[in-house]
Amino acid sequence: TRNQTIPVLCHSYLGNPLADGGLNFLALGDWGGLPLPPYTSPLERNTACSMGAIAKKNSVDWILSLGDNFYYDGVTNDTDPRFQETFESIFTSRSLFVPWFIIAGNHDHHGNVTAQISYSKRSPRWNFPDYYYSRFFEVPDERGESRASLHLITLDTVMLCGLPKGGGDAIVGVRGEYVSKLTCCQSACCSLSATYLLVAGHYPVWSVAEHGPTKCLLSHLRPLLIRYQVTAYLSGHDHCLQYLQEPGLPVGYVISGAGTFMNPSLEHIADVPPGSLRFHFADIEGLGGFVHGTATVQNLTFFYIDGRGKRIFSVTLPPRRPNLN
Repeated sequence: TRNQTIPVLCHSYLGNPLADGGLNFLALGDWGGLPLPPYTSPLERNTACSMGAIAKKNSVDWILSLGDNFYYDGVTNDTDPRFQETFESIFTSRSLFVPWFIIAGNHDHHGNVTAQISYSKRSPRWNFPDYYYSRFFEVPDERGESRASLHLITLDTVMLCGLPKGGGDAIVGVRGEYVSKLTCCQSACCSLSATYLLVAGHYPVWSVAEHGPTKCLLSHLRPLLIRYQVTAYLSGHDHCLQYLQEPGLPVGYVISGAGTFMNPSLEHIADVPPGSLRFHFADIEGLGGFVHGTATVQNLTFFYIDGRGKRIFSVTLPPRRPNLN
């Protein structure tokens, strides 16, 4: 295929480093290589190289993995060679030796997700403590003083909504045994006064691409995101880069699923609210892609980066002003 003949081109990052201060992170989904030698793809290798360049330029603090970490059937145990072949030997830049916060995707659930959780004990940068967890970060100003905060809440959307059966439209009902996890998410959102609140899962809420919107999340998660003024919901699953935001509502929907493959499908473009799609990128010539987030006291900006290291879109979101009464 065309994907197999793409050369690996390690480009220097084309943008200038950002100003001092703030919190920098990367978000990458669907980067899980291939199940046969060389256990990776040219898009993954180019994306990893560009991630290393931007991480070095901007002193990235952590990386968020949005699921589908190992195609096509996850791993078998915590000594599975795929950890080395698809992760450790690909993301080799020293700038990428920061905490990686891991979420499971549907392909990970085809295998042994508890083995990925257990691998946290073997790799100092692989942080996957549970199917659901959260992390709190201080956001420093240019003098290094903490003036703002960011809270990350991760969800296992496969456990919530099930495995897809031919696309996102088949994922319609939340699984009853995991309703309590959404209740925990609601409690965390409600009680939190963080400057920026991010929620992350593998399945998208809104998407114009092959899988489309996830009805289960539209019904059960979207109302919470709006009610508690979540800054952004980050996901993967569709193999492209997207940004969506419903007109008049505060939540940004960040899709970063271009880590291994690109799929140009727009088959669900009529299934998202009019005016909500702000950006879509699935050009294979871009050699993959990821998202760079930078939070400052003033705002949170997402930069979309292709596998050549080029900024192709950005969006800036304001601090939250949650009503905690």
